[in-house]
Amino acid sequence: MPTNDVRILLNSAVPTAAAGVIAAVISGVVSGGKGALGAAVGVVVVILFMGVGLTVLQRTAKSLPHLFQAMGLMLYTAQLLLLLVFLAVFKDTTLFNPKAFGFTLLAATLVWIAAQARAYMKAKILYVEPESSTATKAEKTGSSA
Repeated sequence: MPTNDVRILLNSAVPTAAAGVIAAVISGVVSGGKGALGAAVGVVVVILFMGVGLTVLQRTAKSLPHLFQAMGLMLYTAQLLLLLVFLAVFKDTTLFNPKAFGFTLLAATLVWIAAQARAYMKAKILYVEPESSTATKAEKTGSSA
């Protein structure tokens, strides 16, 4: 994975994990141990779903740029469907507090999106590939090197 991609992934995952810790503490105080566990599960789900999605989109952008937009739409649809399946499976669970899970899921998703947008704005990603020095020399001399 190129360094820009890793940097963007880390700049998105670290604030999300920090928000998850804060949510776990708040949920633990409000709802006890099950609330803290629900918050922890919620932030892990967000980091996994969004991290895998970002990785897949970055690889698609590098190898198949013409499919990038369609892949993004398909990926977000798949993420929503997987989340729906996850919620359906754990609908009546007593393992963790579902309200703490839901609120943390929402908060962590918003933090991830904001952090990812900030990371992309701060990244120095070239929009045009710069010319190599051999191509410039060949053009100046008129040779086809």
